[in-house]
Amino acid sequence: MDVIPAIDLRNGKCVRLYQGDYAQETVFSEDPVGIALRWQAAGARRLHLVDLDGAAAGEPRNTAAIQQIVSAMAIPVQVGGGIRQFEIVRQMLQIGVQRVILGTAAVQEPALVEKACRRFGPAIIVSVDARDGLVSTHGWLESSSITAAELVQQMTTLGVERFIYTDVARDGTLAGPNFEAIEALKATTNLPIIVAGGISTISHIQRLSQIGVEGAIVGRALYTGDIDLAEALAAVS
Repeated sequence: MDVIPAIDLRNGKCVRLYQGDYAQETVFSEDPVGIALRWQAAGARRLHLVDLDGAAAGEPRNTAAIQQIVSAMAIPVQVGGGIRQFEIVRQMLQIGVQRVILGTAAVQEPALVEKACRRFGPAIIVSVDARDGLVSTHGWLESSSITAAELVQQMTTLGVERFIYTDVARDGTLAGPNFEAIEALKATTNLPIIVAGGISTISHIQRLSQIGVEGAIVGRALYTGDIDLAEALAAVS
């Protein structure tokens, strides 16, 4: 299983939100490239970037910072946040992003997901962000009426090969993942699932490994020091 450091970008800075609340922001660094290099030096095999401004606005707003990070990395980078047009998917891949993450588009524009999967295959990931079982959209500011399991099944029929599952209520809280929901979702699909939200100890990561998820995205716990990335990678290697 992989342990993937997260960098959330807002106004060009590296931040973390509490439960996706834009009003509860902690700025951890004004040098996201430096943070990315730090995680790479600690042994990260992949980096997870989210454009928070883009997620709220509906189009990427931190593209320059994303490009700077991608250019500095020797490891693959996956990016999400406000990517809701086919041409933007293409642009992200052209600047060197390895995987593009679609969230709101999966709920509102499934035809876009299908087109992207036909053209770019495994470079497309769908992010399933759920609050109380229902998928959240628009940077987690709105709620839909579709469940996480329903979205996974729908997206699978369109050609999606990999998912990221986040329990919004756990994200940024260090309260631990929603293991019950993760196990339930894992039981509905044989496709790879990467998990985010609430991961704050190496034992959390080890339990996720036992459940059989492909990866764990870790954010706040790395910045607070609750998890040492090198130790976490060694624990699941």
